[in-house]
Amino acid sequence: MGSRIKIPKLVRSVFAVGIIFLLIMSLVRVAFFYSFSSQGHSLVSVLPSFVMGLRYDLRCVGLLFLLLLLLGSINAFDPFRRDLGRKLALFLIGLSAFLLTFFYSIDFSYYSYLKQRLNASVLNYLEDAGISANMVWQTYPVLRILLLWIAGTWAIYFLCRIVYRRIARDHSHTPDKRLRITWIVAVALLAGLGIWGRPGQFPIRWSDAFALGSDYNANLALNPFQSFVSSLEFRHSTYDSAKVVRALPLLRPFFGFRQTDSLAGNLDRELAPRTGSLTTRPNVVLVICESFSGYKSSMWGNPLNTTPFFDGMCRNGLFFDHCFTPSYGTARGVWAVVTGIPDVAAGGSATSSRNPNAVDQHSIINDFEGYSPFYFLGGSTSWANIRGLLKGNIKGLHLFEQEDYDAPKIDVWGISDKNLFLEANKVLRQQTSPFFAIIQTADNHRPYTIPKEDQEAFPLRNVATDSLRRFGFESNAEMNAFRYTDFGYRTFIETASKEKYFDNTIFLFIGDHGIPGDAGQMLPRAWTDQRLTAEHVPLLIYSPKLIHPRRDSGVCSQVDVLPTLAGLCGVPYRNTTFGRDLLDTAARKDKDLAFIYDFDQGYIGIIRDDYFYRRQAGSGKEEMVPVRNNNPVPAAVFNDRKASLRALTEGFYETAKYMLLNNKKKDGK
Repeated sequence: MGSRIKIPKLVRSVFAVGIIFLLIMSLVRVAFFYSFSSQGHSLVSVLPSFVMGLRYDLRCVGLLFLLLLLLGSINAFDPFRRDLGRKLALFLIGLSAFLLTFFYSIDFSYYSYLKQRLNASVLNYLEDAGISANMVWQTYPVLRILLLWIAGTWAIYFLCRIVYRRIARDHSHTPDKRLRITWIVAVALLAGLGIWGRPGQFPIRWSDAFALGSDYNANLALNPFQSFVSSLEFRHSTYDSAKVVRALPLLRPFFGFRQTDSLAGNLDRELAPRTGSLTTRPNVVLVICESFSGYKSSMWGNPLNTTPFFDGMCRNGLFFDHCFTPSYGTARGVWAVVTGIPDVAAGGSATSSRNPNAVDQHSIINDFEGYSPFYFLGGSTSWANIRGLLKGNIKGLHLFEQEDYDAPKIDVWGISDKNLFLEANKVLRQQTSPFFAIIQTADNHRPYTIPKEDQEAFPLRNVATDSLRRFGFESNAEMNAFRYTDFGYRTFIETASKEKYFDNTIFLFIGDHGIPGDAGQMLPRAWTDQRLTAEHVPLLIYSPKLIHPRRDSGVCSQVDVLPTLAGLCGVPYRNTTFGRDLLDTAARKDKDLAFIYDFDQGYIGIIRDDYFYRRQAGSGKEEMVPVRNNNPVPAAVFNDRKASLRALTEGFYETAKYMLLNNKKKDGK
């Protein structure tokens, strides 16, 4: 007995409380399964959801665990030495028990009504507290729910108190101070790992649940604490339906919206293959290019000639030189491409990919029947919760991340872009049926890593600082990273051109966003003065055997990518958002436009015809500038057009907010 491990009472009690809470949360998940399993799921089929759910529960329990441990380690709050410490620990346990029963009881009702786990949008009901209270009273068994709160809180508290008393009566374990500190530090680190959720660069996120194969499996894995806290930042994400109704007649000529009695019905339209579509069922490779800013590249005459290979591809492909991203930022760019909706979530970090309420999105990718979908990223899709957007909405997606490749990780963004392209090619050349592949690059981003293995084939350049800044770059590291993207494109195309799939494949390249900066004389002043450099990107459709080369100077957007690919491939598709087939010249005639949302400066705007109109939300300040030249806009033109452009811009913005929360999948796609 003398060699028995001496574990401090504090550590033992915290472990015991943690296990009790974990068991209860697991039992509630079982109850959730049996309450909402009408979709025909067996208990065995949802075991991965239970495993993932345990990891989410560990995050919550880990926080309580850490709080009790750290407070108890302070002598004045030691629950086994000080009466104040005992009272405080039991109070925190009782409060946690109440929160658990409160959140789960509300969560069950919320899911029963909306088929969503409890999220922060429930707080919006407090703005009409009287009406909401009456609705709750008339809809739910409020008295029984109150009794459940009381009984559940008391039962958990009583059980934890029994455990505490048993440990307090045990005097056989009295480790010395050094051993006690060692235990506390070790267990605190263990709790921290539970809160982080997994070993690695990124913590576990709510979006990881949507890698489980279905919305039901994802909701089963989540708990109300995880979904509620994850959505707090988005609780005011809403829209004005009256404004959307008023906007539809303005937007209808551009996007072919229908005229029905419901908002959803207006936006939902079925499009048949157009005349001139390809009949070869071509493969698709969509490359989303990190920070591919137009003025920094060779296609607009930058004297540093950073992208000579891509410039050559543009001369031999269908190149759109007035393409814009709706917003600045990679997560927003990926969102716009995959969904067809400008990401108008408010704030720099509050992207829609992080919003649990917006995760369910219809994507035209699912209309490519018979195509195998792939997504290749050199790093991890835990970043910005992109995994939830992809796995939750692209049916049958084969997702490849840094751990799936043979190539070594070179920095925080994973493997190099060159190796990412080569790894993707290894997979694509093995396909025997059509595929739709997305490759997302990352090297053109700080820390601007150029792998040593490539520095012989890709010699670095050094340019004088004044020349760098005159032509859009802050440093040689940035300029060489931009050049390295071109090296990656060249390696990919030269390698792919030797494969059987190449001749029947459409390659589409588009920037995820631009970079704010001085475009100098390369582009009109609006690119610099109104920050269009942040949204201006190349859009190239390249397929030497299938596409005739030409340069198109019409205004277009990221939201046009998927409709254009579907139209080109002869795929009938359902469009429920924005976006047009850029090759449908009849539908596009005199209707070119691109919406811009600058969340940093609070502007919304639209590029229409030869002008960029924008309006600041806070001050209401309006301006209109030319995008084809530097000629001042005549006052008469501004006064004549500003009202219609204002209405179009605000209508686009409000409709995008509606779409973010209402573009749900239908029949699984």
